[in-house]
Amino acid sequence: MLLGVNIDHIAVLREARKIAEPNPLDALGICKLAGANQITIHLREDRRHIQDNDAFRIIKLSQLPINLECAIESDMIDIACNLKPHRVTLVPEKREEVTTEGGLALSLDNQRLKDAIKRLQREEIEVSLFIDPTLEAIELSSALGVEWIEFHTGKYANIYAMLYGNLNRTNHTIEQLELPRKVLKQMLDDELRNLRLLSCEAVENRLCVAAGHGLNYQNVKEIVDIETIEELNIGQSIIARSIFVGLHQAIVDMKKLMER
Repeated sequence: MLLGVNIDHIAVLREARKIAEPNPLDALGICKLAGANQITIHLREDRRHIQDNDAFRIIKLSQLPINLECAIESDMIDIACNLKPHRVTLVPEKREEVTTEGGLALSLDNQRLKDAIKRLQREEIEVSLFIDPTLEAIELSSALGVEWIEFHTGKYANIYAMLYGNLNRTNHTIEQLELPRKVLKQMLDDELRNLRLLSCEAVENRLCVAAGHGLNYQNVKEIVDIETIEELNIGQSIIARSIFVGLHQAIVDMKKLMER
């Protein structure tokens, strides 16, 4: 299984003080030496962390493939076409969200989405759609002609957190917090079964499958066991762990958990 390391949160720390460090560019060599397979960055419309110059320099200088996440807005697609990363993952964006809350709302009638996909593919850039794990989203992704999908694993991560106690209480209702463990375990098993079945369905539709969002050192192993998922994109937990053990060791630790 391949690991894409999302380095956005290095830029989050920098932007908190509006100074020059830490510089996300410094992570590139460490990620490569530690065994990462890809660098993932999200160039948001509000530029809350990664900036245009970051994206330019990272794509130009990285020895690893770059997966650029961005919205389907035409100005963002212009930037992506100019920068020419290895892959562009199209994601939904809301200005008020703390992090991406779900997958794209797909439709064959969404001309902006179809135009964005065509433009990127004309520039020989792989296209991935960040989607909720549903059969409808897979079928629409296949019909739209993209090469990749990435499952939003937030639901799985939230259920796991509720079951095993690694929980940010602000993200859940009291009713969710008080669900019996037996119910939560069944919910977790159901979600893993759903991810397994849908990733197989995606492969049958000739889509490459990635997954990401909320994955960490505690919950990743069950996802690793789904053999038709070939790539994980993980950022928050790796960067958080790097504060204590260093970025190189944090990546090595994650790669060990991802061994099949």
